[in-house]
Amino acid sequence: MVRCSNIVIGILNLFTLILSIPILLAGVAMQKQAATECERWLDFPFMVVGIFLLVVSLAGLIGACCRSTCLLWLYLFVMFLFIISLFVFTVFAFVVTHKNVSEAISNKGIDDYKLGDYSKWLQRKVNDTKTWNKIKSCLQTGKVCSNNNYRHKFLDNAFKSIVDEKHTPAVERGCCKPPNECNFVNESPNVWTKPENGTYNNPDCDRWSNDENTLCYDCQSCKVGLLEDLKYDWKRLAIANMILVVILTFIYSIGCCAFRNNRRNNYYRKYR
Repeated sequence: MVRCSNIVIGILNLFTLILSIPILLAGVAMQKQAATECERWLDFPFMVVGIFLLVVSLAGLIGACCRSTCLLWLYLFVMFLFIISLFVFTVFAFVVTHKNVSEAISNKGIDDYKLGDYSKWLQRKVNDTKTWNKIKSCLQTGKVCSNNNYRHKFLDNAFKSIVDEKHTPAVERGCCKPPNECNFVNESPNVWTKPENGTYNNPDCDRWSNDENTLCYDCQSCKVGLLEDLKYDWKRLAIANMILVVILTFIYSIGCCAFRNNRRNNYYRKYR
């Protein structure tokens, strides 16, 4: 008779097996519909997660229900590696998004954030020319500063020089308009006029261009905006990962019980 732990593991893996199918199909569909390499790269994790869930769920389901010790051992081994990897990434995400100066001024605008407020690892990534060119290419092909959402917010402000900073993503505030201290005159959503004979302490003022492929993509404010959004997203992801680690650890412990049951049953069959 199949033990309770085998039944629980079987049910859980049946659920994840069913869940993996739409995830995998969604990943394949998004890969085919992607217009740029950046979109394909961002959609690739869906396929990886879908394939991983499919393979691991099959191994766990067959191992638990058919009492296959070999498959259940493979399932537990992969689960162990996945839990460790998830835990390491979660710790890493907490470290690189650790409390810094920017948190103390979080109620102010993007101009108050500085690149030095973020971890050295994040700074190195955005300051590396090759890496930033790839990121910039994704921002340009993704038309971050041309989307209807951004233009709608801007038009609602009656072409004021300051966009609604509270509800606009930091990457848009940093890349799609010149810094406020430049005092440029706004003509339309992405067109700003530089004052004649203007002198600036902020080098981003000279980097700004009304060309939609340039704008402020090479500005420090754009890098800061990207890191601010990334920091926020990684913190939420790290919290979700911690919850997932706890759940997976619980499932793993049940799987260990099922594995022990399989070995005991095989032992009794062999020496009966």
